[in-house]
Amino acid sequence: MAKMAASVVQSGEDAFRKVFKLYKRRNPLPDFSDVIDFSKNAPSEKIVPVKLDPSALSDKDAAKVGLLPVRNWRACSLQSYPGFIFIRNPFLSGTQPFWVKQCLKTYTQKPNVCNLDLYMSPTDTQDIWGSSVHGLSGPAGKTEPKTLLKQLRWVTLGYHYNWDTKTYSANHYTPFPADLHLLSYQVTTACGFPGFNAEAGILNYYKSDSSLGIHVDESELDHSCPLLSLSFGQSAIFLLGGTHRQDPPTAMYIHSGDMMLLSGQSRLLYHAVPRIVPAPHELTALAMEGADQGSSLQDNSVVERVSEEDWAVCSRYIKSSRVNVTIRQVLAPGQSFPETPSLHQKTDSSQT
Repeated sequence: MAKMAASVVQSGEDAFRKVFKLYKRRNPLPDFSDVIDFSKNAPSEKIVPVKLDPSALSDKDAAKVGLLPVRNWRACSLQSYPGFIFIRNPFLSGTQPFWVKQCLKTYTQKPNVCNLDLYMSPTDTQDIWGSSVHGLSGPAGKTEPKTLLKQLRWVTLGYHYNWDTKTYSANHYTPFPADLHLLSYQVTTACGFPGFNAEAGILNYYKSDSSLGIHVDESELDHSCPLLSLSFGQSAIFLLGGTHRQDPPTAMYIHSGDMMLLSGQSRLLYHAVPRIVPAPHELTALAMEGADQGSSLQDNSVVERVSEEDWAVCSRYIKSSRVNVTIRQVLAPGQSFPETPSLHQKTDSSQT
């Protein structure tokens, strides 16, 4: 990646922006050979194995949220990125469909907030899933039906992020989903962050031509806690840079089921998603998992079997789209919001 960055960036230019535009380019297509793919098991001097403590999370607690035993997780980091942890799809077979369904059907419901609320009435956005089922249940055609689900770009949970002021506030809060709270708690505990309290979530819904602009997630009032990212559906190219826009970013693939954790020195790094790419053939099993659900589910699991009707809609959606969930702890224990919020988030563009 450093070699490619050097070839497109001149001294004094915004290195991150140059690389972002390179990978976003449609014609001619960019060279993807420098993009790190953690799923390939290929040796790389850039990839550093991360040893997680299997005793931090019991097999039973992991399975409760649909995860493999921690000893079977494949966790890595990158040279020069302390605090960055990449976990290659730690989900038990047949459990991703539940989380996909939650992102599309459950978390889109009121009182959660979404981009459609900006120009539609609460009545019209009350049941995004229900209004979209008919259009996404039939056979796929040459053009996708214009359902509300396809028009969805973001949903906020818990402390609702204010896109205008780039802040959270005490008076704009709804209960954070209990199942997602438990999943994030289990994952962060396994990664060495016991006591993580999921207080805010942002779900981004990507079409095949979507991107997410260069930004730093710094609106949370406490940065000592990690930021957790979950991905489902189609793959993406993720760019992770430094603390300055002049730092050339590293490009990597994110596939369905993959997780990332930004903590410590990596918590406030610039990052972006310039491109959505088709999921590799060998990693498209998610679309078939709907028929193989239930074999890994425990009696006390929060993961439930997805009905054939619901999965028909979900699988149709993710064949051309990606869903990303970022989960954050906004406040340190005992901390409260200031009376007057201040501007925090640094960004140059939102999702397109």
